Amino acid sequence: MFRNWLSVFVGIVTVWSAGVSQAWEQPNLVFMIADDCTYLDMEVYGGQAKTPHLNRLASQGLKLNRCFQAAPMCSPTRHNIYTGIYPVKSGAWPNHTQVYPETKSIVHYLKDAGYRVALSGKGHINPRESFPFEYSKDFADVSQLKQASPFSAIRSLISESKAAGKPFCLFACSNEPHSPWSQGDPSQYPVDDLQLPPSWVDTPKTRQQYAKYLAEITFFDRQCGALLELLEQQGVADNTLVMVVSEQGASFPFAKWTCYEMGLASGMIVRWPGHTQPGAQSEALVEYVDVAPTFLEAAGVPVPDTMDGKSFMSVLKDPGREHKKYTYGIHTTKGIINGSESYGIRSCGTKTHRYIRNLSPDKRFSNVFLKNPVWQEWQAKADAGDARAQRLTGKYQQRPAEELYDVVNDPHCLNNLAGQAGSESIRSELSRQLDGWMAAQGDRGVATEDLALTRQRKGQNNKNNKKKNKTNQNQDKQKSNGR
Repeated sequence: MFRNWLSVFVGIVTVWSAGVSQAWEQPNLVFMIADDCTYLDMEVYGGQAKTPHLNRLASQGLKLNRCFQAAPMCSPTRHNIYTGIYPVKSGAWPNHTQVYPETKSIVHYLKDAGYRVALSGKGHINPRESFPFEYSKDFADVSQLKQASPFSAIRSLISESKAAGKPFCLFACSNEPHSPWSQGDPSQYPVDDLQLPPSWVDTPKTRQQYAKYLAEITFFDRQCGALLELLEQQGVADNTLVMVVSEQGASFPFAKWTCYEMGLASGMIVRWPGHTQPGAQSEALVEYVDVAPTFLEAAGVPVPDTMDGKSFMSVLKDPGREHKKYTYGIHTTKGIINGSESYGIRSCGTKTHRYIRNLSPDKRFSNVFLKNPVWQEWQAKADAGDARAQRLTGKYQQRPAEELYDVVNDPHCLNNLAGQAGSESIRSELSRQLDGWMAAQGDRGVATEDLALTRQRKGQNNKNNKKKNKTNQNQDKQKSNGR
């Protein structure tokens, strides 16, 4: 009898010990994100901007080469990451947006699992009830890198979590390389030596601004390096899953504010000692909407069925695995500075092709960049008769109803295959897939675009268009000045 009770007691202790051990093995989670960075401009992805710290991180972990986001603007992108829900379904599809009331984010699920969950730096998310992070400004404060011990709030988060025996999740959100490009050392990038993307017009101001932008990517790399060093100093690096992404493309034409490949594609590097293979690369299609489910699975937390995203944990452990066949994108110009009154764009992509549907092809595409001195030089060159400048400025502003690109051979999306011989099969397939995704998301196309201002943080009840535009301009000025 005593032996039976002893066996039961030992079994209970064993189960309890296993539970405690499992809790202690929950990894810390660190997510670092740039701001308006075309991933192909980064040295770690073959670009010209020096990224020594990210190069080292990639050598220690896994570099994903086919990562995508659902929206090429800051605010819908951030909501998408934290909720694991695509933009229209969450309510956060225009810029300066907000999710529907009572929408839950990764913060709720990780807190319930015992994590401290913090966001340091750029927020751009609403309402706060849906995103109850511990907030700090450390990672967006450029003066931090001048300090002997940078990131005091982050340092406290880590040390306090260690002392309490709790795991932590940190979203470190930079403001770099968002314009205006004022950080870093542009002298590292002599303007005459720069190789411009094939979708750009070569002008003096273009080269000058490109050099400043590349320097700011290098500044972001320094921020990442400082945080990685802090993880080492605090002795938590070995039990921390680190993920770094580049966000949507830069605020040059054919990137940010578009559903071209350079607008939706992102870099992603993941290091998780004991799980990811050092120096490995993956061609699996993953999306930002998959980040929250992946973090939840890593933490041992069930992924709620309200999330659209799917965990790509299997890819982290085996880079040869596939994850998705299609990725999706959405953009609206309504409510952005100098944006077209209504110019909705939707997209569906595979590893080899990107299909784009322009919902208002009869209208002229416009955004704030058309007020930029760089664009004015492009336009002046076109007006003077330069054929290439005419072709590129025309392509950017006036678009057909459908576009299709071979992104393997044409990643900058210059040669529209829609309507060309041999392209109908893939165009039809991607068009059908896009229709299905839009229907599942409750996206009614132009009708959804017409509701965009109701989803902006301060635009719900304002019927005065001039006031709306002024509000949006002030918000974007604050975003640029306060980054």
